[in-house]
Amino acid sequence: MLKLENLSVAVNDRPILHDVNLHIKPGEVHVLFGPNGTGKSTLISAIMGFARYTVTGGKIYFKGQDITKSSVDERARLGIGVMIQRPPTLRGLTVREMVQICGKKQVDVDELADKINMVEFLERGVNEGFSGGEIKRSELLQLMAQQPDLVMLDEPESGVDIENIALVGKSANYILERGMRKNGQTVKKYRTDRKKSGLIITHTGHILQYIPADTAHVMYQGTLACSGNPQEMLSCIQKKGYEECVNCAL
Repeated sequence: MLKLENLSVAVNDRPILHDVNLHIKPGEVHVLFGPNGTGKSTLISAIMGFARYTVTGGKIYFKGQDITKSSVDERARLGIGVMIQRPPTLRGLTVREMVQICGKKQVDVDELADKINMVEFLERGVNEGFSGGEIKRSELLQLMAQQPDLVMLDEPESGVDIENIALVGKSANYILERGMRKNGQTVKKYRTDRKKSGLIITHTGHILQYIPADTAHVMYQGTLACSGNPQEMLSCIQKKGYEECVNCAL
């Protein structure tokens, strides 16, 4: 689905990422841990093609196609979707209109909004006066309409209370599978059935309670320093910190 080969990225001529290699196969969800300022958000932004993020080396492949120089809209049409930490407020554009614009095809906006408790926000300006949890839900609603094949979430738990974390997690699963996990369905069977892929940045790991992840990575000093089992790596980070976790994996 997504393959990064020796990807290096700079922001305003300042090198941030160095020789990042990553391969996310169809149906896989990868989690990205790491301390603040080490390049996690930069990685997602570079994959999406945002203008500030300059690829200085390496390649980005999506579905076997080199998209290193593709525009943001081209990547979105190919099937890449992102939820960023601090989306802008768009006055004069309602949430309903935004969801219709994002729709891969004609969608029932009210039906999707009902799944994520956003019906009452549809006629409001995008993110205008929204709380942290409401912004996350608005972003997820747009992704639900887009139906991307690769879902990238940048700290979905940030600024969200416990109740909204559960809703965010379940909604992200809906996007990944185009439906909620069935009652009685095992995690192993769920992963086998999942067709879409994900890349999720998390500090707390709370989102892992709702989204079965396959692989975790620690980004440290601008590169992917180690990879492993998501729960085991999270436990190591909580007990020993990022530096010790990286040293243990080496």
